[in-house]
Amino acid sequence: MKFFIKSDIKGRIRVHMNQRSMSYEEADTLQYYLEKKPGVISATVYERTADVAVVYGGDRAEVIDALARYHCEDVTVPAEVLETSGRALTAKYRDKLIMKVVFRYSVRFIVPRPIRYARIILKSLRYIAEGLKCLVRGRIEVPVLDATAIAVSIVRRDFSTAGSVMFLLGVGELLEEWTHKKSVEDLARSMSLHVNNVWLKSGDTQVLVKTDTVQPGDEVVIRMGNVVPFDGIVVDGEAFINQSSLTGESAPVHKRVDSIAYAGTVVEEGEITVRVTETKGATKYEKIVAMIENSEKLKSEAESRSAHLADALVPYTFLATGLVYALTRNVTKMLSVLMVDFSCALKLAIPISVLSAIRESNEHGITVKGGKFMESVALADVIVFDKTGTLTKAVPRVARVIAKEEGSEDEMLRIAACLEEHFPHSMANAVVNAAKEKGIEHDEMHSKVNYIVAHGIASSIGEKRVVIGSYHFVFEDEECTASEEFTRRINALPPEFSFLYLAIDKDVVSVICIEDPLRKEAPDVIRKLKESGVSKVVMMTGDSDKTAASIAAQVGVDEYYSEVMPEDKAGFVEKEKLAGHRVMMIGDGINDSPALSAADVGVAISDGAQIAREIADITIAADDLNELLTLRRISQLLMKRIDGNFKKIVGLNSAFILMGVGGIIAPSTSATLHNTSTLLISLDSMRNLIDETAES
Repeated sequence: MKFFIKSDIKGRIRVHMNQRSMSYEEADTLQYYLEKKPGVISATVYERTADVAVVYGGDRAEVIDALARYHCEDVTVPAEVLETSGRALTAKYRDKLIMKVVFRYSVRFIVPRPIRYARIILKSLRYIAEGLKCLVRGRIEVPVLDATAIAVSIVRRDFSTAGSVMFLLGVGELLEEWTHKKSVEDLARSMSLHVNNVWLKSGDTQVLVKTDTVQPGDEVVIRMGNVVPFDGIVVDGEAFINQSSLTGESAPVHKRVDSIAYAGTVVEEGEITVRVTETKGATKYEKIVAMIENSEKLKSEAESRSAHLADALVPYTFLATGLVYALTRNVTKMLSVLMVDFSCALKLAIPISVLSAIRESNEHGITVKGGKFMESVALADVIVFDKTGTLTKAVPRVARVIAKEEGSEDEMLRIAACLEEHFPHSMANAVVNAAKEKGIEHDEMHSKVNYIVAHGIASSIGEKRVVIGSYHFVFEDEECTASEEFTRRINALPPEFSFLYLAIDKDVVSVICIEDPLRKEAPDVIRKLKESGVSKVVMMTGDSDKTAASIAAQVGVDEYYSEVMPEDKAGFVEKEKLAGHRVMMIGDGINDSPALSAADVGVAISDGAQIAREIADITIAADDLNELLTLRRISQLLMKRIDGNFKKIVGLNSAFILMGVGGIIAPSTSATLHNTSTLLISLDSMRNLIDETAES
C-alpha cells in the first residue's frame, strides 16, 4: 500500500497511509498486522487521519517493507480482536465530550436568555431528584450537596452558576464513565481466552486440534490444570473446577455428568469431557466484563477510603455552611462554602487514578485484575519466587537423555513426550519440543494419564505401569529402583541440571536432563526490588537442594527452600502474612496456584500453566522479569499520585472556601474554580505515570 513518511527517528517511524481516513475495522486490521511482524514493539493507528506510528526494535527496512506489502483484504484478523478492540468506544466518548463543550457554548451565545434559563431549571430536576432520593434513604451524601448547591443558585436566580455546576458535573461523569469503561474493556480483553489447541474426542481416540476448528456438538477433553475453552455440558468424567474468575467463588465447584462447564474456568482436579454448546469467544469476554464491573476487586483500599471519606465529609460541609451564615448573616459568604466541597473531587479523581494505572499497566503487557492488587504490589515487603520458568527461563530445553540401555535414548524420549504433552508446563514443553526437533513421532500408546501435582505423571503402556517425574515421586512415592551401574551414571550427572526420571514397572530406565538457564536479568531485577523497599526475597522450588542452592547463589535471594510441595509454598506465604508482612508471590506452574491464591497479590508468568494465570491477580509476559520493576514502579507512583491528589484537593478547596468567606470571590466564582480544579485534577490523573515521571 502507498504511504509517505511524516517523521523518522531511530526506533520510531510515523507514516501517513494513502487515504483520507480509515474505518475502525481497517485501523484494527492494520494494527493487528503490524504488531504481528517480528521486530515491531508496538503500533498505533489513528483512524481519523490514517496515520500510523510504529515503534520497532529490529530492522527499519523490514518495517518499511511490511507497510509497502500491506493490503487490508489479505489480512485475516480473529473476530474477537475486532469485536473487542475498544477503538469505537474511545471515538464515541471523545465525540460525546467534544459535542458537550460545543453545545454548551453554542447555547450561551445563540439561545435567548429566557429559554436558556428554562433549560437550566429543567436540567436541574435530575440532580435535585437524586439528592431527595438520598435524603429519603436517610443518607446525607454527595448528591444532596450537589442538589443543594444547584437549587440555591436557581432560587437566587444565579442561573449562570447553576449551569456551570451542572456542566462541570456532567463532564466529570462523562470522563469517569469513559475511563472506567475503557479500563474495564482493556482488562477484560487481556483476560480473554488464549487457548490455541484442544483435545477433540474422535471415537475412542483423542486428537489435538486447533481451537477455531471446533464446532457446537463436538466433544473436547479437559484435564487437570487446563482452562475450559468453551461453554458446554459435561458428558463424561468429573472434576473440581475453579470458577472464581466468573462467580467469585473461592472453593472449586464439583462438576459431573450433565453439569454445565463455563468457558474460562479451570480444572483444578480430575478430568471431564465436554460437549460444546457455544464456541464464540465473545461469551467469555462478556462474562468477564460483567464480572469486573460488579467486582469489589477493582477497588483499592485507598479508593474505598476516598469514597467513604467523600460521603463522610458532606455533613461537615453543611455544618460549615450553617456556621458561616450564623456568624456573618451573609448569604453570599454562606453560598461560597456550599459551592465548594471536598467530596466531589475525591470521588472522581481517586478512582480515575486507579483505573488509569490499570490501563497503563496493560499497555506494558501487564494484566491487573483490580486496583487493590496494585496497592499490594506497592506495599509488598516480602516477595516469593518460584524457580522453574520464573527465575529461570520460561523455555527450558532437554540437554541430554540418559538411557539404561545404550541406543534406546530416542525411544525413552518418545515415551516421555507422549506422557508429558498432556500436561503443559515449562519442563513438559521442553520434553515435547525435544522430540519434535529430533523428528520423533509419539502417537498415543498408553492408557489414561494421571497427573500428580508437583510430582509427575503415571499411566500404563500395555500391562506395564509407567511413571515420569521428580526423584521424590519416582524413587520414594512409587518405590522404583535403578540398577547399581545405572545409579552410578545418574550420580555422576552435573548438579546444575534438573532431572525427570522415567520408570517402567518399578525399574528406572531413563533420566532426562533439563537445562533450565537462569534469566540473565534475574539478579539485577532482585537487586532493584530490594532497592525499591522489599525487605526479603525468597525462592521456593520443588527441585533438588543442589540445583536450588546454585540458582539462589546466582540471583541473590535472601532465603531459598528446595523440594517443597505446593502446600509448603502456601504455608510459607500464610506465615509471613501472619507476621504482618505484605506478600507478593510470583510463579508459573500448577503447583504455584495455592501460594498465588494465598498471597496478598499473586503474579503469574503468562506462558505458565493456565490455572496459575486464572487464579493469579496479575499476569506479566514471560519474556522479561523487568516487567516486575515496571509493575512495582507504576504501583508506587499510583500511591504517590493518590496522596498528591488528596493534598491538592484539600489545599485548593480550602483556599476557595476561605476566599469566599473573606469576600474575595463570589459564590459563582468559587463554584467555577472548584469544579474546574476537580476537572483538571481528574484529567491529570488520566496521564501515564511513567511517561509523566520521565517528562519531569
